[in-house]
Amino acid sequence: MKFQTVGLIGKQAHRDAHLSFKALIVYLKKRGCRILVEPSTAKDLNSQDIESAQMDEIGKQADLAIVVGGDGNMLGAARILAEFNVAVVGINRGNLGFLTDIHPDDIETQLDSIFDEEYQIEQRFLLTVEVYRGDRLQSKNSAVNEVVMHHGKVAHMMEFEVYLDNHFVFSQRSDGLIVATPTGSTAYSLSGGGPIITPTLDALTLVPMFPHTLSSRPIVVDANSRVKLKVSPENSDNLQVSCDSHIVLTVLPGDEIIISKNTAKLTLIHPKGYNYFNVLRTKLGWGSKLY
Repeated sequence: MKFQTVGLIGKQAHRDAHLSFKALIVYLKKRGCRILVEPSTAKDLNSQDIESAQMDEIGKQADLAIVVGGDGNMLGAARILAEFNVAVVGINRGNLGFLTDIHPDDIETQLDSIFDEEYQIEQRFLLTVEVYRGDRLQSKNSAVNEVVMHHGKVAHMMEFEVYLDNHFVFSQRSDGLIVATPTGSTAYSLSGGGPIITPTLDALTLVPMFPHTLSSRPIVVDANSRVKLKVSPENSDNLQVSCDSHIVLTVLPGDEIIISKNTAKLTLIHPKGYNYFNVLRTKLGWGSKLY
């Protein structure tokens, strides 16, 4: 795959991110690429010779999108760009960086391998979440990591039922439920006691949040399942569904939440030598080989 039009996306939270953007522009110009920069970033760069474009235009026109920042920046971009099937790669200017592979000190070398077509390509699925009141759709959005149903107040319980493909699974009193993709299994789900699911598995994990029973445990299910959460009418009215901790949808007692696999997929580009388990060892502090 040849990359001729490249989109640059990210938030310049500190000076170091600004340096990465400057280095990327110099590099991409050397490669003869057309560069499209997301408007807020273009404004911060304050350069006269760069072309500003909204995210959807980057999705329509770019062959490759480079996201500078942390996983949060990548998630925000991914929810939009997945709809356009644009290849995405990340420069890590965040903390953990599970989705942003390239170290900022190694931009040129890693991009050389990508532009020389020495890279790995991987697709990750997204989730669609819909909130229904009666038979009427109230709101809808997508998530890369997870969909979380939770109470609007901290440490406040709610009651709900869980169905898979219209089969009743369990009812629960808890602080909520995390429905995570393999991508999200190393995020909020992991901190809630959920398992790590390798990205090649077509699976979801359902992780109860502080359930009011000792028998409640995370469960891994087929990703093609239709997950339905029925919120008890007895709950108070301060309920929410969040997507990747970015998008918040309002939920009222008696609402139904439908979570299913999105038809769009996130196309990730990894530099040469990428290995998922190397990432886990590095980010989670696992032990190295004994010999």
